[in-house]
Amino acid sequence: MAQDDEFASIELRLVKVLHTVIAERSVSRAALALRSTQPAVSAQLKRLRRLTGDPLLVRAGNAMEPTETALALLPAAAQVLQGAHRLFGGHAAAKRFEPATARNVFRIAASDFLDPLFLPELVARLRREAPDARLELHALSAEYDYRRALARGEVDLVIGNWLEPPEELHLGRLVSDEVVCLVAADHPALRQPRRWNVERYLASDHLAPTAFHAGARGIIDDHLAARGLERRIVVRTPHFGLAPRMVAHSHLVLTTGRQYCARYVEQYPVRILACPVEFPPLSYYQLWHELTHGSAAARWLRETVRAVAAGLARH
Repeated sequence: MAQDDEFASIELRLVKVLHTVIAERSVSRAALALRSTQPAVSAQLKRLRRLTGDPLLVRAGNAMEPTETALALLPAAAQVLQGAHRLFGGHAAAKRFEPATARNVFRIAASDFLDPLFLPELVARLRREAPDARLELHALSAEYDYRRALARGEVDLVIGNWLEPPEELHLGRLVSDEVVCLVAADHPALRQPRRWNVERYLASDHLAPTAFHAGARGIIDDHLAARGLERRIVVRTPHFGLAPRMVAHSHLVLTTGRQYCARYVEQYPVRILACPVEFPPLSYYQLWHELTHGSAAARWLRETVRAVAAGLARH
């Protein structure tokens, strides 16, 4: 009975504290975001730990990290807050989004792996259809915690490719693409295509993008490792847009999607080779958090992103 009484006394503010503390991974940062004090948030965290039977945040070196239970609770807390916003947020949430007059700030974190034309085309379309809106683009990198940025509402969308996208996020598939190799026009493999086999591929000098997470290998190398294979990477770069030019003036091999490579065949002295290792298609997604799932503006943005990606895939 006492437990039922305590459950009945839980207020929306406590759910907000739960979501903010987990997303911020810090009591002090959560206090700032909530416009509260650190002792007050610490007291609420103590109550949350008692209610959930879990520490929620634990020390990991000099930082605090959410427990598995905390990460599992995050989407549910976001859903409660989103529902409360729909209930008590006035009529704004129910209004249709009108891009022609909107003054929203859209924030997207994206890799440039999909197609070098994708972001320019997206910017052009947003400028045409929502001329008073603003767009902020963030680069995905090993230092950028995109899951945290989504949970904190710092970005509306994350666009990239993953073998296994995070389960706590909403997902929309954009395009799938064949994995191929991009090489210079004078690469030895082009002179002896019949000898371009798995062994020669693995032994070649490879150029690879820097992975999204520190210590990660990336999709191509994860797949190779699962088959007990390893390629010889001699250059890693976060500047993926410069990779085709690097390939053009060396004997490096770039392994990525055909759609990306095809944009550079006429621009640089490069050629596309079939990859001798069998890879599953590269799948590109847009990911978003429950916080923005019901937003009319965010839904319009997702539909626009999907339309631009689909349009490029047809050309």
